[in-house]
Amino acid sequence: MKVYQRGNTYIAPKGSYFDGNVHIPGDFIVPPETHFWGRLDVDGCLELGPSSTVGGDVTCRSGVIGHGVRIGGSLTVGEDVTISDDVVLGSVSAVGDIILRPGVKVGGVRSEATVYVYGSISSEGLVGRNIKVIANQAQ
Repeated sequence: MKVYQRGNTYIAPKGSYFDGNVHIPGDFIVPPETHFWGRLDVDGCLELGPSSTVGGDVTCRSGVIGHGVRIGGSLTVGEDVTISDDVVLGSVSAVGDIILRPGVKVGGVRSEATVYVYGSISSEGLVGRNIKVIANQAQ
């Protein structure tokens, strides 16, 4: 599948399917309903669109994971990450802050900074310098 480049940013066509592992040497914008059968490694910022899937692990410098995304493995982030509503993933670890939105289902969560939990999530455990739970507020 072809990925388009504009400067240091790469963009996948909507609804694409990628066989095997994918490495992007910059920022990566992934539109909704894009599917990766293997690992996804992004050197820059990852914007993973809603209802996308990744069969293996995901690594990136920073990221925003769209609602309804499914990640079969772990998510490893060098800085901050936001995980939107109803995302399902194996585990997440980050050097920076982790934001978890309502409906997230995740194994372990580990941050060297703060873990922010908005609403109800399902997790095997939260580890961070700070854990802040913001429940039932308008977002």
